[in-house]
Amino acid sequence: MDWFETYESEIRAYSRLYPAVFVTGKNARQTDENGKEYIDFYAGAGVLNFGHNNLRLKQAVIEYLQADGVLHTLDMMTPPKRDYIQGFVETILQPRKMNYKLQFMGPTGTNAVEAALKLARRVTGRSEVVAFSQGFHGMTLGALACTANEYFRNAAGVPLCKVSHWPFETNEGGGLQGLKTLRALYENTSGGAEKPAAFIVESLQAEGGVNLASPEWLQALQQLARDLGALLIVDDIQSGCGRTGSYFSFEDSGIEPDIITLAKGIGGLGTPMAMNLVKPEHDKHWQPGEHTGTFRGQNLSFVAGREALRYFEDDTFMAETRRKGEIMASHLQGLARKFSARGFTVRGKGMMQALDLGDGALAKAIARDCFEHGMLFGPCGVGGAVIKLIPPLTIPDSDLDAGLAILGEAMDRQIEA
Repeated sequence: MDWFETYESEIRAYSRLYPAVFVTGKNARQTDENGKEYIDFYAGAGVLNFGHNNLRLKQAVIEYLQADGVLHTLDMMTPPKRDYIQGFVETILQPRKMNYKLQFMGPTGTNAVEAALKLARRVTGRSEVVAFSQGFHGMTLGALACTANEYFRNAAGVPLCKVSHWPFETNEGGGLQGLKTLRALYENTSGGAEKPAAFIVESLQAEGGVNLASPEWLQALQQLARDLGALLIVDDIQSGCGRTGSYFSFEDSGIEPDIITLAKGIGGLGTPMAMNLVKPEHDKHWQPGEHTGTFRGQNLSFVAGREALRYFEDDTFMAETRRKGEIMASHLQGLARKFSARGFTVRGKGMMQALDLGDGALAKAIARDCFEHGMLFGPCGVGGAVIKLIPPLTIPDSDLDAGLAILGEAMDRQIEA
C-alpha cells in the first residue's frame, strides 16, 4: 500500500478506515488482494443497491461494449438514453401518476443539487435557500452551503452564502412547531427574513445520522413552500432508488416535490450518473446549455440503469427489501436492549437502518473491529456516532445474518473492553 500512502492525496478518507486493497466483488462481498473476504454493509454509500457486479446489469453492459456501442456523446441522443428514459417513465413515474421532466447533468449527486438550486433561483427570482440541520447535500460550493456538517463546511475556504439552516424535524427546535415559527418569521413583514427560492430537504437524512421525517412534517413543509412561492427540493440521492422499500423515500408522505435529486443507485452497476426530476412548469425556465456536464448521462450508466429498473416492474423486489429491513431493525433493536444501560437508539426505514451510540470513538472502534473480522460499514451522524447499515438490496439472507452477527460480536468486544 506504499503507493497509496506515498503518492495519493491526504484527502483520502475511506481507505484510512478500511486499509485493504480490494480486488473483486460479488453481490454483498468484496475480496482483498490477500484473499480475505468482507461482507459489505456500506455498498458504495448507496451506489451499489444491486450489489457488486450484478450479473444482469453486467451482462447488459458487456453486450453493449462488444457491439461497439457509443460510450460518450455529451448530451446527444442514443438508443440507451431513449431506453432509459422510456423505462424510467413507464416503470417509475407513470404508475405513481408523477409528471416530471428528466434532466441529466454531471454524474455526481452534488451536481444534481447545484442544478436544482440554480433552477429554483431562476424560477422564483430569489436567491435565499433554506436547508436543515444535519442535512448533507454535497461538496461543491452551492451544495456545500446547504450541507450542515461543520467539518465539511470549514474546508470551503470562502463564505458559504445564501443558505440559512433550520432545525430538522428530529432536532431540538424542529417539528411542526418549528415550521410554525419559521412561517411566522416569513409572514411578518418586519421579521427581517427574505423569502426563499427553495427549501431543500432529505426525507431520510443519510449522512446526517439516519433521521426520518414524518409525513405530517413533510406535508407542512411543502405547504409552507407553496404559500411562500418557493420550491420544495427533495434530495433522494442516497435514500432513493429502492433503499427504503419504495422507489422514493418519501412515497408514503403525500408530498409532490418540485424537484427531486437522484444519483448513486440510479446507474445500477456503480458507473456514475445523476438525474433531476423537474416539474415541467419549472423546467421551461431553462435555456439550452445553461447547465452542462461533460459526462452527463454516459451510455454505460444508461444501459446498466435501464436493466436495474426491471427490478421495479412489480412489488416483489421492494417487498423483499422491506422484509430484510425488518430483519436489520430487529437485530439492532436487540443490540439496543442488550446494552440498554448505554441508551443506544435504533432508527431507519427499509434497508437503511442505524444504531445511534452517542459516542463517535466507540462507533469508530466497532467499525475497525468489524473490518478486522470481515464486515464493512460507515459511521455517520454528529461526531460519527451512528452505525449506519446500507447493504446491497440484493444481499442474500445468509450474508445479511452473518454481517449482523459480526456487528454484534464486535460490540460485545468493544463495549466490554
